[in-house]
Amino acid sequence: MKKLSFAEENYLKAVYHLSNAGELDVSTNSIAEEMDTKAASVSDMLRRLSEKEMVVYRKYQGVKISEKGKTAALQVIRKHRLWEVFLVEKLKFNWDQVHEIAEQLEHIKSPLLIQRLDDFLGHPKFDPHGDPIPDENGLFKEKPQVPLAEVEISGDGIVVAVKDTNSMFLQHLDRIGIYLGAKTKVTEKVEFDGSMEILVDGKNKLFISKEVAENVLVTH
Repeated sequence: MKKLSFAEENYLKAVYHLSNAGELDVSTNSIAEEMDTKAASVSDMLRRLSEKEMVVYRKYQGVKISEKGKTAALQVIRKHRLWEVFLVEKLKFNWDQVHEIAEQLEHIKSPLLIQRLDDFLGHPKFDPHGDPIPDENGLFKEKPQVPLAEVEISGDGIVVAVKDTNSMFLQHLDRIGIYLGAKTKVTEKVEFDGSMEILVDGKNKLFISKEVAENVLVTH
């Protein structure tokens, strides 16, 4: 596989996410918005990625990620999420602090380093935000999950992920005591504004907004 530059890896990762893991074609404009750049710059990059057989690019028709492109994107995602686990578990960063650092570390090219990192961490399956970590072959398992907002009164759940990884949102969850692995029970739902009362770990009663409930994901 031809080596990719940092910028090429970032674009490829963006195409992978925007295409719903390769299921959809992606427009140049949506990539430009995601990457905060001009459509002309996106077109230039897509031509480069097409020459390396990472995407199938048709001008004015959008782009589709190739199987080779999926493999490369998943390896970048794998490195990013492993580094996030390392930063949180071993260096004691908060879960709202690790994304930008992992964005830099994900471009390290050494397969041996990433293999040793995975071994050192005990082969984690999920990152600190609950997202699945692909293995060395790009395979991973999703946890079945629903927004806390969709859980009925008296329904139980375990927090497994968050939809919003904005640092302010994660800091808010820390302040109110919601974390990955927390056991939740819905005790009241307010029809007027979608807010909820929940019990965390069987003892901490919290009132949360509709926005929080929609962005915290639980499994039964």
